Amino acid sequence: MWLRKRRHSALLLAGTAVTALLATGLVSADLAAADSAASVYAAPDGSGSHCSSAAPCSITTAQQAVRHARAGHKGAVQVILGDGTYQLAAPLDFDAADSGSPGQPIVWTAAPGAHPILSGATRIRGWTTSSPAGVWSANVPATSASRQLYVDGTEAPVAQATPSQLHFAGGWKGSATGYDLRDDPAGLAFFAAMTPAQLQQVEFDYPGGNGQWTDSKCRVRSLSGTSLTMNEPCWKNVTARSDYSQASGTLPAMGSSQMPASIQNARSLLHPGQWFLDQSAHTLYLAPLNGAEPDSLDVELPRLETLLQGAGSLARPVHDLTFSGLTFSYATWNAPSEPAGFADVQSNLHMTGANNQGMCSYSNPAGTCPWGLLTEPHANVSFTAANHITLTGNRFAELGGAGLSIAYGSSHNLVQGNEFTDIASTSILLGCTADPTPVNPDPVHFPDYLTKNPDTPETIKDNCTPDPSAVAGDSIGENEIATDNVISDNVIHRVGSDYPSASGITLLYTRHTQVTRNELYDLPYTGITAGVIQGHVDSADHPSNSLNINADNTISYNLIHDYLTVLGDGGGVYMEGHQAPYQYKADGKTIDFDATMAHGLQVIGNVTYNQGPGFASFYDDAGSEWIHYVGNVQFHNNGANAQGGCAATGHFLVEGNYFSASAGQYICADAVDSHVGSNTSIPASPGPNDIQLTALQSAGPDTSGRGFADATAIETDYVSPPQATFSNGTTTMRVLIGGAGFAPGTPVYFSGHASPKVQVLSSGFLIATIPPGSDTSQVSVGGLVAAPTISAPASGTTGVAGTFTVRGSGATGDTVTVTEGGAPLCRVTVTGSAWSCTVTEADGQHTLVAVQSNSRGVSSPPATTVFVVGKAPAAVRLNDTDPDLQYSGFSHQSGRGFGDYQDDIHYASDNGSTVTYTFVGTGIKVYGEQSTDQGHFSAVLDAGTPVGVDTVPSDGQRHSNVAVWSKTGLPPGLHTLVLTKVDGTYMTFDGLEVDNG
Repeated sequence: MWLRKRRHSALLLAGTAVTALLATGLVSADLAAADSAASVYAAPDGSGSHCSSAAPCSITTAQQAVRHARAGHKGAVQVILGDGTYQLAAPLDFDAADSGSPGQPIVWTAAPGAHPILSGATRIRGWTTSSPAGVWSANVPATSASRQLYVDGTEAPVAQATPSQLHFAGGWKGSATGYDLRDDPAGLAFFAAMTPAQLQQVEFDYPGGNGQWTDSKCRVRSLSGTSLTMNEPCWKNVTARSDYSQASGTLPAMGSSQMPASIQNARSLLHPGQWFLDQSAHTLYLAPLNGAEPDSLDVELPRLETLLQGAGSLARPVHDLTFSGLTFSYATWNAPSEPAGFADVQSNLHMTGANNQGMCSYSNPAGTCPWGLLTEPHANVSFTAANHITLTGNRFAELGGAGLSIAYGSSHNLVQGNEFTDIASTSILLGCTADPTPVNPDPVHFPDYLTKNPDTPETIKDNCTPDPSAVAGDSIGENEIATDNVISDNVIHRVGSDYPSASGITLLYTRHTQVTRNELYDLPYTGITAGVIQGHVDSADHPSNSLNINADNTISYNLIHDYLTVLGDGGGVYMEGHQAPYQYKADGKTIDFDATMAHGLQVIGNVTYNQGPGFASFYDDAGSEWIHYVGNVQFHNNGANAQGGCAATGHFLVEGNYFSASAGQYICADAVDSHVGSNTSIPASPGPNDIQLTALQSAGPDTSGRGFADATAIETDYVSPPQATFSNGTTTMRVLIGGAGFAPGTPVYFSGHASPKVQVLSSGFLIATIPPGSDTSQVSVGGLVAAPTISAPASGTTGVAGTFTVRGSGATGDTVTVTEGGAPLCRVTVTGSAWSCTVTEADGQHTLVAVQSNSRGVSSPPATTVFVVGKAPAAVRLNDTDPDLQYSGFSHQSGRGFGDYQDDIHYASDNGSTVTYTFVGTGIKVYGEQSTDQGHFSAVLDAGTPVGVDTVPSDGQRHSNVAVWSKTGLPPGLHTLVLTKVDGTYMTFDGLEVDNG
């Protein structure tokens, strides 16, 4: 797409021209001409003060011109941005003085055919060769600090490796301050080789550490002897969280002995495609893919954490502004690098204070109030006290924080038809954790609520605005409640890239909010979440510990698929806490179900499919109540229930939905007043005859907002079993296909043969007729893209040199991307039907995956090779988090305290769940657990005869981290092992040992 690839040379830093003009006093005189004009023109290299089409000014001078123009008349004004990259020296700040008027907003828009990029980065040049071979370095400004680097429009991973890649022995002993490494000589030597400054930049990543829905990160502080001390308060907030009373959903601490899944941010970890910023030496290191010279690449190092900020006050809001056709890119968020780190709690809300942050009166000692006052991810574009703001047709991409935040009394705003992609955190955050009750939502029945769970004006101002002093005079009341905001027709994909607990859209406390017709996919966690954290002290037994002002909100006609791809225990739509204020009958005591439900959360017409590990697709978690589900569709969701939850309060109406699984399923504690009926059962993998097509056509962006939906890279995520239709005596076989980027004219191929008829239902669904004589073994949507071949290194090869050439064949002109564990190693264009690239890898087994894609982004099936660099070690123990393990139906759990290897396991409760691993070796051992709640699993090696394995202990005692099955004497070479759960409540998996005798 042009938006990703288009780049421009370095231009004037925004703000230079206006600063010089202000100093000479020439601005007002020169800008007077703009008074009579409806348009103000800006360009990346604009200078001067006329702001005309012939002589455009800088973007900050344009902002001053608008203010000057508005002071003279009240007509509409457009700021027209020319093509190119606007390298911002500081955030663009908007306040009440930048506002338009009702019906005549100030419009900031792209010039016809232009694609302006608002960038907070500096392009890095002047590279020199460094060491080891393939690594380059460049000097950067002394103040440089960033958690992201972008190369040719794509985020490059920071230098990192897993403990197994570093040949660490494991067995780290946790403590209140960090780890004792005496049992891991390799690990100890690795950290001891660093200077104190280098060591303090090292970061540990803990996916699933604080629950399978989290991914916490903490940095190292120091090493003394064998003791590795971690940063505080991060370590305490991750490993020693306060308990709290009346918990309806846990916010667990991680076991202090859990090893990190990856070690990050050290120069010695650099692999191809990775980077490292040595802040003390002001030097950036880069190991480009394919051995490229970085001066030929567009390397962008973010400087800014905010690109655009609209901040008013309740008394003087910023209002009536429109932003259209702009791209917001290249910003970072550096707070997780500080001592508080990223102590994840849920949906990217995290602890930065004490380990009882947000616990209010529910912990001992009490924490901050109100309940659930956690720290939010920083947004690179934000609005507070903002009304009638429109964002349409924009692109939020390559951002290091959240994409967009709207909070603090902001109302009647429209976020429509934008694309949010390649964002480190969530795409859109609406509301603020500090203002569940700016007013008491039910003073008659709960007169003392604010004394029990205080939510003060000072707390709201301090936590929900960028500058509390600017809103010091605000009087907090109903005016602080965010109302009548609309989020519609947006395309949201590949968010949560750095903080995978991010939900696609996060709603906190609002009224009359509409989240409708958005398409969300390729998400590491939940699709849309509402009321996160708030319900964790509510249940049917004590439903009103944590009131909030939520009311009259709607989540409707969204298409949500391929979510929970990294973490677990979330949903397509996930709720917690109160979703409506109680309405009472005439006696003032009896809750009126119909009246209250009318003000509850309406979940209407949403379609979800392809869910990762989770309990329910429509998930009513802790304390959820007053939710109406109607007309929703759920299928192909990995054994999850359609609707239900854990410790929900209740008051649910579930009717007229199309579900492939059960609804009304509640665990942890029973929900009350739940009504489930008149729903239609559909197959788990429905075809075009099984499902109401209008429901599929209605979900996702409508025809007026499908600009990005039609233009995104084509992705095929679901192909149904073939189904027959009969017409005029002829039988035709058809399939339902789900994905993204479908548009009229999109072709479909079956095993190389074009479909004679393709019915495009929406950007996310189509129905294709199978050509006679073809089958569905290979389906390609958008073009015919076959898998590339990998000729070297051949699978099963051992003794491969540390630096080697990966080579194969493909279609000339297509792109082949080679990855390992999801990280790119090289990306090359096929020339003369051949491709190759040079890769350097450490000794040990490696699994490389090659995928071919055409110019439309249509990708092929993967080609894989498994081989060994150097001599295969006699024995290698792999943890259950090894990236080459393939899971179906398994979830991750850590911190059980039962002696699990590296203090974590994977587990499954559904029979038929599988673990698959391909390896080079002569023997294999499977590690797991023996317990009375276990049963049998089958082990199949090289597609041979299944072997039953009994994991119920004869002594009735739990045995963790034990070899439950093994096989020796295999012929040297390539083997594939598949483990399948057969029976019992659980199957646990704690990793493997690969042997080479």
